[in-house]
Amino acid sequence: MHPSHDRDPARQDVLVSGVGGVGARGALGGVGARGALGVVGVLVVVEFASGVLQGYYVPQLTDIARALDIADADVNWLEGGQLALSVVALPILAKLGDLVGHRRMLLVALAVTAVASLGLAFATTFPVFLTLWAVQGVYGAWLPLEIALIAHRARTREDPQATTRAGAGVVVAALEAGAIAGALAGGSAQALLGSLRAALLVPGVLVVVALLAVLIGVRSTGERAPGRLDGRGAVLLGSALAVLTGALSLLRLQPGSGLGWGVLLLGLVLLAVFVLVERRVDDPLIDMRVLARPAVWPIQLAALLFGVSVLGAQGPLSTFVRTDPAAVGYGLGLSSGMLSVVIGAYVLALLVGALLLGPVSRLAGTLPTLIAGSTIVAVGYLALVPFHASLAEVLVAMVIAGLGSGTLVAALPAAAAAVAPAGRTAVATGLTNTGKSLGGAFASCGFAIALATGAPAGGTAGSYAGYLTVWAVCGGTALVGAVALLVVPAAAFPKRAAA
Repeated sequence: MHPSHDRDPARQDVLVSGVGGVGARGALGGVGARGALGVVGVLVVVEFASGVLQGYYVPQLTDIARALDIADADVNWLEGGQLALSVVALPILAKLGDLVGHRRMLLVALAVTAVASLGLAFATTFPVFLTLWAVQGVYGAWLPLEIALIAHRARTREDPQATTRAGAGVVVAALEAGAIAGALAGGSAQALLGSLRAALLVPGVLVVVALLAVLIGVRSTGERAPGRLDGRGAVLLGSALAVLTGALSLLRLQPGSGLGWGVLLLGLVLLAVFVLVERRVDDPLIDMRVLARPAVWPIQLAALLFGVSVLGAQGPLSTFVRTDPAAVGYGLGLSSGMLSVVIGAYVLALLVGALLLGPVSRLAGTLPTLIAGSTIVAVGYLALVPFHASLAEVLVAMVIAGLGSGTLVAALPAAAAAVAPAGRTAVATGLTNTGKSLGGAFASCGFAIALATGAPAGGTAGSYAGYLTVWAVCGGTALVGAVALLVVPAAAFPKRAAA
């Protein structure tokens, strides 16, 4: 990237809107009232919509399952399908963002998400709903493209890493605020609007508003990186993930099936072929050479493992707290409105964790902050294994996990941007979301199998052992992620960049 593309002082002063009061104002060098027109100010609208998408549906998952006539365990296939598609779509959109413009691809991703979100309100069968839900996962590309826009404008700043991190903190804070609003609104929307269909229209309308905000309020940087889209890599990655997801579906329907294990092996072979092909391509979809750098691969591995808990555990948490303990002996038996309170507390903790990123990283440094965040996530989920019999126990564990998750949501893409080579900012930040989505996709499918195994006969509830497995896996993978971050070279993040 070339800083000369964005040397206009007026544009430098409008990096962030007045919402920078959450902690970015000082780091960005002081922003006046005109900052409300800045790129981060517009991106706050987009990430607020993203947060609503991530929080709004969770209180309604049980109602959606009943409307589609599926069991609670099958809810995980919605998340798994969405994440699997986003794993393919995200690197493609991130790469195209570097090639043809981050603003242009952000608009494309917003438009696709809007169509899918509005379509959910009119889907009456599980296959159609699952397809639209999967396509909606394109919103996973929003944040990497946004951070790339911020990083480009920050390159002429005195400390671009700190500026990018501050901007990332602001938009992630908006994401978490949207998730809180979505969780609280999702629990009461059906009662207020009179039907599930009307309630499902709300997120789509909000995405359209975000689309218009970017269309009007964000100007193109005019920057283009050289290269081309790796179509062969995209086909191989998509095929591998489709086969792997199909294998997990077979194993869900027929545990121990020889066919299911055979298809799973085929998917792993295709994934290995994808890696080998990408290493030989001059301009790959996922640059394995960059990924293998000592400063890069631990961050990406931590993102993949983080996806297991932050994305894969949403469905199980929702269905567990709504499971009737009088019927099956476990669960909390909460209404959708009370579930909104649980989700709201969790996402509020996410917001606090994201806002603490700046001051904590200034005091402790980037790497210690990342390691601490992953460790805190592990503590929260592992606490759920013995402590889940009351609302208070679940709330405490989820708030702990939320604090660590909020730190990682903001820190991982900013850390990836900091070590990215010029012209690969969106790809590097996109890799963190790709890895996170990949971890979440496999976890969701695996959790669906765990919850279906040993489930009470004749009912819709997931199995008790399955829920314990979910929380243990989430905690264990977070611990492994913390260990992986220990090997990042300290020189990758100089002390000045942590300020």
